[in-house]
Amino acid sequence: MITQEMAAGRFVRQPNRFTDTITADGSSGYPAESGRYRLFVSYACPWAQRTLIVRALLGLDEVISLGVVDPIRDERGWRFPDRDPVTGAAFLSELYLATDGSYKGRYTVPCIWDTVTGRLVTNDFPAITTTFETQFTDYHPTGAPDLYPVELRPDIDELNELVYATVNNGVYRAGFATEQNAYEEAVDALFATLDRLEERLSTRRYLFGDRVTEADIRLYTTLARFDAVYHGHFKCNLRRLVDYPNLWGYARDLYEQPAFRDTTDFDQIKRHYYVTLTNVNPSGVVPKGPVVDWTEPHGRAALSAS
Repeated sequence: MITQEMAAGRFVRQPNRFTDTITADGSSGYPAESGRYRLFVSYACPWAQRTLIVRALLGLDEVISLGVVDPIRDERGWRFPDRDPVTGAAFLSELYLATDGSYKGRYTVPCIWDTVTGRLVTNDFPAITTTFETQFTDYHPTGAPDLYPVELRPDIDELNELVYATVNNGVYRAGFATEQNAYEEAVDALFATLDRLEERLSTRRYLFGDRVTEADIRLYTTLARFDAVYHGHFKCNLRRLVDYPNLWGYARDLYEQPAFRDTTDFDQIKRHYYVTLTNVNPSGVVPKGPVVDWTEPHGRAALSAS
């Protein structure tokens, strides 16, 4: 089940409703403090997995607590397998409505709850990871990676904008299109960008050289779901991820790192998309495949030495 605005057969994503910010100096009213905030996620959701990866890479596991919803969502929205032990909520919707009783949109993950004020601070998924990277620096352990380096931010932002429009959101634009032209427009843009990224990754290990950045995290979560879900379920079937030697090796290179591998749950991913999105898959039958070995050698390290 998904209810999104459609325009001329084109999928239009719901705007993020809660966009308050957490700041290191507290000037926003929400200071970056250890133990104050709770991150709500689904392991099935690509937007939420971004936050899980960054939280792990930056050593914020003990700073920002975690609540995980069940991968199967119905008309009531995301539910907790058991009541959330911090908020007592049975459904994520309770936290949205506790923050704004008139809220009428979808109840989305990821989102951040403030345990002091008892309200949602943000469900603005693009901003959550950069907030962890720039506003919680006092809590980053020694040696934590700089995922959003100042000197690269304009270039990272530019690439992220393209990847979001044509890849991250592009697969949804293809999967939920209700007219042929809208579908083909989305698929053509998606594979044009994947082709560009394949070429870019032929000479560099990661999108910006030898270091993992915010851009890699944003791309990875779509690649991790590509062959398992988007290729067939969303009709993004011009090529598979495994048909791209550089992109496929790059994805496996990232998967080799615990922050990526430990937050990638293929079972939850497939159950969420195939069972929840009944308008795309009315039967709710979950396919057994594809059988893909994410642990086979990738050979990408050689690009760092060249």
